[in-house]
Amino acid sequence: MRRTLSLSTSILAFVCCSAAQAQTTPTATQSSSANVSSGSVEEVVVTAERRTTNLQKTPIAATVLSGAALTEKGVMVVDQLQFIAPSVAIDNFGQGIDFDIRGIGKGEHNSQTTPGVITYRDGVPTFPGYFTEEPYFDIGEVEVLRGPQGTFAGQNAIGGAVIVNTNNPVIGGGYDGYALVQAGNYYDAGTQGAVNLPIDDTMAGRIAFYGEERSSFYDITRPDGSKYSGNPGDARWGALRGSLLWQPTQALTILFKIDGDVLDSGGYPADPFQDRFKGIDLFHITALAGQQAQDDFMRSTLKIDYVLPDGITLQSVSGYQYGVTDYKADLYGPYYPVPLYDWTFVDSVNETIWTEELNVISPDTGWFTWILGGFADSDLTLFPGPASKNFVINQPAPGNTSPPFDQYILQGSNPVTDLSAFGQATFKLPSGFEIQLGGRYSATTTENKNGYILQYGVPLALNQRISANNFSYKATLGWNVDDDNYVYGFIATGFKPGGLNVPVGLGTPAPFGPETVINYEAGWKSSFFDGHLRTAIDGYYNNFKDFQVIIGYPAIPVFGFEVNDPRPSKIYGFEGDTQAVFGAFSLDLGVGLMHSSLGTFYATDPRIVAFTACNPTTGPASPSCIDLSGHQQTYAPNFTFNIGAQYKIDLDDGDTLTPRVNYGHESAQWATLFENPALGDRLWKRNIVNAQLAWNHGEYVVTLYSTNLNDQHYVGALNSGLDFAGPPRQYGIRLTKTF
Repeated sequence: MRRTLSLSTSILAFVCCSAAQAQTTPTATQSSSANVSSGSVEEVVVTAERRTTNLQKTPIAATVLSGAALTEKGVMVVDQLQFIAPSVAIDNFGQGIDFDIRGIGKGEHNSQTTPGVITYRDGVPTFPGYFTEEPYFDIGEVEVLRGPQGTFAGQNAIGGAVIVNTNNPVIGGGYDGYALVQAGNYYDAGTQGAVNLPIDDTMAGRIAFYGEERSSFYDITRPDGSKYSGNPGDARWGALRGSLLWQPTQALTILFKIDGDVLDSGGYPADPFQDRFKGIDLFHITALAGQQAQDDFMRSTLKIDYVLPDGITLQSVSGYQYGVTDYKADLYGPYYPVPLYDWTFVDSVNETIWTEELNVISPDTGWFTWILGGFADSDLTLFPGPASKNFVINQPAPGNTSPPFDQYILQGSNPVTDLSAFGQATFKLPSGFEIQLGGRYSATTTENKNGYILQYGVPLALNQRISANNFSYKATLGWNVDDDNYVYGFIATGFKPGGLNVPVGLGTPAPFGPETVINYEAGWKSSFFDGHLRTAIDGYYNNFKDFQVIIGYPAIPVFGFEVNDPRPSKIYGFEGDTQAVFGAFSLDLGVGLMHSSLGTFYATDPRIVAFTACNPTTGPASPSCIDLSGHQQTYAPNFTFNIGAQYKIDLDDGDTLTPRVNYGHESAQWATLFENPALGDRLWKRNIVNAQLAWNHGEYVVTLYSTNLNDQHYVGALNSGLDFAGPPRQYGIRLTKTF
C-alpha cells in the first residue's frame, strides 16, 4: 500500500509539471440502467451527437453503462468491455490493443495502422495507438457505439466509438463523494475515491484518485529451470484527476479537467504459440531478458459553452495530451538455446496530441434542429534517438559487441494531422416521422520525418508523406410510432486513413490506402410492461472496402508489407439488447450474430519464407500464394452473448444484500486472414463469469467480488508468434463509503 500512495505523489508532480489546456463533453448524469428502487428501467441517455438524447429515441446501436454498472459488471479497463457489449472483440497484446466492433477496427499490430474504434475521454479523442489501459474510476458513463460514427467521431471510428465521460463537479453541492479500498488475491491492494469541492455559488471543483498494486499473474523461470531475475509483471498503477466548473452566468459554462496517469505494469509476459499445443499453461513461461511496461501520460481538457439569447449554443472543446511509453520484451528465453544472440525488443515512444473542436448547436426545440462543427488534430509520435537504445528488435545480450544480422532499429518522427468540417440536420415531420442528414469532410496527412532505420545491416532513410481526404455521411429515417416504440433505418459511411510502409531496400515503398465502409442498418427500440422491460434490436449489412493487412511483399515475399484487400468484404449480422426490472429483480442481456466473408484476395503469409511473386488481385493460387477468398475478417467472432442478473434482498434497519452474476461469451476468432491453426491463428472461445455480493449498510457498502470466476485461461491476443493471456481469476473484498 505504501508504494500505491507514493504513486499518487508521482502523478501529482507529473500533472503539475505538464502545462496544458483542453476539452470535455457534458456528463449525462445517470446511475445504473436498472432502477430497482422504482421497479422500472431507468431512462438512458447518450452524448454521441453533441447533445444529450434519449437512447431509446436515437437512431444508433449502443450499450451505455453508468459508473456503478461498470463496477457491478467487473469492468475496470477497456478490454473487459467485450464481455458486456454485443459484437465487440478486444485483443490486448500489452502495449496496444486491437479493438474491433462488428469485425471492423484494427487488424495489424503496426503504429502506422490507426485504430478503427476511437475512444473519447471527456470530449477529446485519446491516444490512437498507445496508452490504452487507462483505468475506469469516478466515471459518469461509458457509451459503446456500434457501427461507423463518421459524422461526429470522424476518421478512426469506422467500426464504432467509445465515449467515456467522467463525473463533473456540482455547483451548489456539498463536500460529497466516495472512498473505496479493496484487497484481493495476487496481493492486490487498491484505493480510489472522489470529492466534490464547493467554492462559491458560481464555481465548484472535484478531485478523483486511483491507486492499485498487484503481483504478477505469471510463474516465470529461466529456460534451465533456475529463478528468473526480471520483473514478472508486477503492476503498480496510479491516476489523479482534477476538475473545475465555473458558471458565472446562466449563458456561460466553463469546464476544465486534467488527468495524470503513471501505469507501471512491470512487463507483458508472453509465450510462443507452440506451447499451446504442448499443454503448457499460459501463465507458466520461460524468459531470460528483463521486461518493462510503463505508460506515463497526462491529458487536459477545456470545454466552453455559451448560450445565445435565441438558444443557439457556441461550444469550444480543446485538448492537449502528452505521454511516454516504455516497453521491453524478452525474445530469447522462449526460444532458448537458439538463436544465441537475440535478447530483447525495446522501445521508448513519446506522443503529443493537440485537438480543437468548434460547434454551433441549435436549440432542441422546434421541427428543425441542427449542428455545425469543425475539428483540427495534430498528433506527433516521436521515436527518439539514438535508435540503438530506444527502438531495437533483437538487441544483443550484454557483452555482445557485434549486433546480429537481423537487428532492426528505428528513429524519427511521425506527425499526423486531420482537418474536418461536419454538420447534421434533423427534420421532425408529422405522425412522428423524422429525417436526419449528416456529413463530415476530412483531410488527413501522415509523414515520416528525419527518420532512419537499420534493417539487415543496411541503413535506410525515412522521409515519406501521404495525404487523403474523405466525405462520410449518414442519412436516417426514424419513426416514433408511440411513446413505447421507435423504429429507424439509415445508411452510413466511415473512413480510416492509410499509412506508410517503411523502406526495405527496394526503393521508396508504396503507402497503403484508406479503409472505407458503407453500412445499411435498421432497428426497433421498444418498452413493455409499463417500463419494466426495454429492448433494442438491429440488423446491419456492411460493404467493407480496402481492409489494411500485412502480407508478404507481392513481388519479393521475403519482406512484410501492408496493403489493402483489393476486394470488399461482406459483413452482416443481428444484435439485441434487453434491460428488465421486476421488483427487486433486474436483468440485462446482449447478443450479437455476425457473418463475414472476404472477396477475391491472394497473399503470401509473411511468416512463411517464399520467393514467388503473388499478385493480390489475380494470384495465381499456389502453395505460397494463398487464395483468401471467403475467409473471415480478423477479430470477428460469429457469436457474442452477455447476460447479467441481480436480486436485492431487504434486511433489517434498511440494509440490503444484493447478489449479482454476469456472464460473457465470445466465440472463436481468427487472429490473421490466413486462418492457419498451425501458426496459432485460431483464438478459441472465451467464457467469462463475474460475480459479486454487496451488503449496503447506510453510507457503507461491503462487496465480495470475483472476475473470471471460472478461471478460464485464454489467449487474449497473438502478436509476433507470442500468446498474450487474458487475466485469470481474481477475487477479493471492497469497502466503499459515500459521503
